[in-house]
Amino acid sequence: MTDDLENIPDDLELEPEEKEDLDFEEALNRLEEVVEKLEEGSLTLDKSLAKFLEGVRLIKFCNQKLSEAEKKIEVVLKDEDGFSDIVPFSQEEEQQE
Repeated sequence: MTDDLENIPDDLELEPEEKEDLDFEEALNRLEEVVEKLEEGSLTLDKSLAKFLEGVRLIKFCNQKLSEAEKKIEVVLKDEDGFSDIVPFSQEEEQQE
């Protein structure tokens, strides 16, 4: 799914001033509200499309924030030789079983 999000056109990103005023948790809350509104099914087609596009923007924003956090964690976890033993989350779960 991450690859799909990278292919979202830049014009579907949040406006720069909107990004400044928004943190991950707020964006996630807004995304949940968008999903609830769409699931209600009471919006017109135009309003549904607008909400959908807002949701796509919020998903892309959240994904970018998560990627930034992941990169910071990778830097912290690197050993003195510059290598890291980072295991993707899905593989980590399988190893624990």
